[in-house]
Amino acid sequence: MADPIIIAVPKGRILEEAVPLLQRVGIDPEDAFADEESRALRFRTSRDDIDLIRVRAFDVATFVAHGAASLGIVGSDVLEEFAYSEIYAPVDLRIGHCRLSVAEPAALAARDDPRGWSHIRIATKYPNTTRRHFEARGVGAECIKLNGAMELAPVLGLAPRIVDLVSSGRTLKENGLVEVETIAEVTSRLIVNRAAFKTRAEVVPLVDAFRRAVEPVAA
Repeated sequence: MADPIIIAVPKGRILEEAVPLLQRVGIDPEDAFADEESRALRFRTSRDDIDLIRVRAFDVATFVAHGAASLGIVGSDVLEEFAYSEIYAPVDLRIGHCRLSVAEPAALAARDDPRGWSHIRIATKYPNTTRRHFEARGVGAECIKLNGAMELAPVLGLAPRIVDLVSSGRTLKENGLVEVETIAEVTSRLIVNRAAFKTRAEVVPLVDAFRRAVEPVAA
């Protein structure tokens, strides 16, 4: 029997929406997969030819790009930041809706106008996307790379502004920050390793199944 197809799925906010999507595709994960307290990383499914791995969102793209996983589910924010040439992203899964935004303290926002920026200092885990966005506007962006706790940067004087994912905006509000500019709307995508797409016959039907699961039925 051939090695099972590996599908990489991110921990955190996307996981809850990914489980029913997988089930619509005919892939029913074992119970531990949806348990964020579980320390397991690889999981069986209702299909003997498919296993799931649960990793950090940024790592999903790395596993797929290097062929350790044939497919993955990842936010368009990750694809924009890393732009792996080895990855094909054929399906917008229409889950994980959020936005990549610039935020700053409410007191600063009250007297600030983003249209007047010429150079800004920003804390973010998306330095490449952030620089490209502001370069297109003719604004110089000094990016400080953080992997978490972004909201602390303005409070502790690391950087007056941040770029991060925003969903409800609750975390920003609780930390005294407000959105002042949206860089991109974000949804999750099905990604595929290009070599696996060409060489593993099982991959193409899986891609088609995901596409049918999210696209409306034609009248």
